[in-house]
Amino acid sequence: MQELEKKILDPCCGSKMFWFDRNNPDVIFADNRKLDTTLCDGRTLIIEPDMIIDFRNMPFSDNTFNLVVFDPPHLIHAGEKSWLAKKYGILPKEWESYLKAGFDECMRVLRPEHTLIMKWNEQQIKTVDMLKAIKHKPLFGDRRSKTRWLCFMKGAELCRN
Repeated sequence: MQELEKKILDPCCGSKMFWFDRNNPDVIFADNRKLDTTLCDGRTLIIEPDMIIDFRNMPFSDNTFNLVVFDPPHLIHAGEKSWLAKKYGILPKEWESYLKAGFDECMRVLRPEHTLIMKWNEQQIKTVDMLKAIKHKPLFGDRRSKTRWLCFMKGAELCRN
């Protein structure tokens, strides 16, 4: 299977906003939806993953990827049809268990001693609360804005709360 030859997984790729190469051949771009729409301000939003998956139950073997980039939804308050919901997705009411299941699944498919990078925006849920929910602490990350980049390593006991 060609996908397993790829080294990087982005299980919540959305419109691939932060990727410099949105067609990087080493990446499996996945999401739970496919979308091609025009937002209220006239911008086009295209979510076109390589595969449709639920990041809480991924179709990959344990220890498959060298790098996982985890950018899950971070909103709990947004209208279902709003541009924010379309662009970023909305977390369910039980967001803590939802994010923990997704983080644990990302760690399952990550190879030991390899890296998971997580992007989080704390506009509605503080980073500290998200970290309590997933029960891991990052090795390092930035602390300057509402959008955070956090680095975790599989097997690094320092990452366990």
